[in-house]
Amino acid sequence: MFYIQENDKPSIIEKLLCKIKIEGNKIILPTEGKNLTEKKQKQLAKKTLKILKRSSSKKTVASKIIAENKKYINILEQENYINITGKWLYKMLIPEISEYILKKENWKQEETNMYILVNDLTDIAIENIKNFAKKYKSITVITNHIDKLKKIEEQIYEEQGVYITVMNNKKKSLSRAKIIINFDFPKELINQYNIYEKAIIINIPGKLKINKKRYDGKVIQDYEIKNNNIIQYNQENEKFYAKAIYESKFYYEQPYRYIREKIEKDKVMIEKLYLQNAIY
Repeated sequence: MFYIQENDKPSIIEKLLCKIKIEGNKIILPTEGKNLTEKKQKQLAKKTLKILKRSSSKKTVASKIIAENKKYINILEQENYINITGKWLYKMLIPEISEYILKKENWKQEETNMYILVNDLTDIAIENIKNFAKKYKSITVITNHIDKLKKIEEQIYEEQGVYITVMNNKKKSLSRAKIIINFDFPKELINQYNIYEKAIIINIPGKLKINKKRYDGKVIQDYEIKNNNIIQYNQENEKFYAKAIYESKFYYEQPYRYIREKIEKDKVMIEKLYLQNAIY
């Protein structure tokens, strides 16, 4: 694992020669800012790849500034190096993100109806549905695979004695939904639904814009976590997103329940949620 960051005070020679420093597991690029030319990004990416190929690791964590240099990041990803951004962890922190929203809105779990959009029934999606069924007033799952969800619906009732609703009516399914979790619906599909104008959408797949004139809700696009001593603090860590550093501590192949146990043990908390042009 390498952490890639900028050099706060690179010398003129380091800039001219694109000289990269290596300190332990840190790759330090000779740049202070994020507005590098495409040519410079290509040069730095080429030199970075030479360093990475001498290592067995295929994962990197880029600092906030370096991550803004999209061409540089894309070149590394084209060579199958994974830049950890916290996106994978996003799915795992759905319970914490939901609780953050409820506190902000002064809603109670036992009085809140949760709506979930999902087509790919992964373990993460299924476990979240089961978990929410225990805590929220009601759970409605919107899916194109109603037959598959019916089995989960029956399982939840047998194990917990709780009913969930499975449906897929574009006019009615989301017309009263105040809080929605979108696991994998693309934006083109979501915009085919009649969505409650004040709905809060936790959007996992990527950027989403609701193309409804009357829509005045909130679309959660990203998040950040509080440190809370889950990451050993030092001044250098300020260059990185805490979510990315924390995600780098996991193996993606680990079982969902193990990951959730660690998150709960570490008492991970959400610091803020990002909307398209604002912080929530």
